[in-house]
Amino acid sequence: MAQTAVDPQGGRSGTRRILPVLASIARFVVIVALTLLGLLAVTFFIGRVIPVDPVLAIVGDRAPEHVIERTREELGLNRPIYEQFVIYVGKVLQGDFGTSVLTANPVMTDIRRVFPATLELATLGTLIGSLIGIPLGVFAAVRRGGLLDQIVRIIGLVGYSVPIFWLGLMALVVFYARLGWVAGPGRIDIVYEYTLSPVTGILLLDTAMQGQWDAFWNALSHLILPASLLGYFSLAYISRMTRSFMLNELSQEYVVAARAKGLSEARIIWRHALRNALVPLVTVIALSYAGLLEGSVLTETVFAWPGLGLYITNSLQNADMNAVLGGTVVIGAVFIGLNLLSDLLYGLLDPRTRRS
Repeated sequence: MAQTAVDPQGGRSGTRRILPVLASIARFVVIVALTLLGLLAVTFFIGRVIPVDPVLAIVGDRAPEHVIERTREELGLNRPIYEQFVIYVGKVLQGDFGTSVLTANPVMTDIRRVFPATLELATLGTLIGSLIGIPLGVFAAVRRGGLLDQIVRIIGLVGYSVPIFWLGLMALVVFYARLGWVAGPGRIDIVYEYTLSPVTGILLLDTAMQGQWDAFWNALSHLILPASLLGYFSLAYISRMTRSFMLNELSQEYVVAARAKGLSEARIIWRHALRNALVPLVTVIALSYAGLLEGSVLTETVFAWPGLGLYITNSLQNADMNAVLGGTVVIGAVFIGLNLLSDLLYGLLDPRTRRS
């Protein structure tokens, strides 16, 4: 019988190709682990530095001394700080952020209940900012120094300068109180609130899937104003960065070569320049989305939107540190996840960034 020859060089070359991939995966895992550990450390020590005694928040400041000491022991707050941190990390890795003093529910249960509202609001705000901001940025770059370019720059300046809570209050006064074009604070009218069976927690999806179109339009009416406000701030950032990226691309040599070949200006702008500008723009959109997820506290407070931001605000006002730290960790983890996702998409869109 003929024997198959084995090429030892082929085996070694295959190993050389696999090792960089494994090393890259290992680096990715280590970076994620260290970042999350750093996030947990920061939130833990902030919770210990804040001059709020979680024991008194639970039992009250008039509780007997022996009750206070027993509660402190049950919570492990009488142990050394490093030991408390190890216990804290172990519980967080199991999804246990403790019990909320305000609601008496596990913090993770509360977060699962309120996070879909924040996700719905931030997602629609990012869509508004992206769908309007990217074309505005492109046209501003193409017509640099023109009227549209000046308008886009003013939009960006106002978006960075005006406090979001003031714009929210003014929007409520004008569009809700005076004109009556949209529904007011809250997520849905109480008439529909108890007729829905939550599936995803995202009201637009739940009402559409259940065919409750009156509730759908009511939820949309409540969502339009806060989502538009967040969308405006996202638009200001995205349009400014799109303009900057497009100006850089339009000055490249391949654009000059494309024009010399007789390609239409529209094709050069939308199929070539914008396509290359989308690579860094993915990171910008991801950061904007993460910023809306973590920074919608004031918007949710102004519009009484029952999301994670309002939950953290109410918990902080009631010295419910378990809920505050749990919400902070979740937001931080989402931010880290979106950053990592944008890095992966960056590599997929631009092969030059991939390592061989």
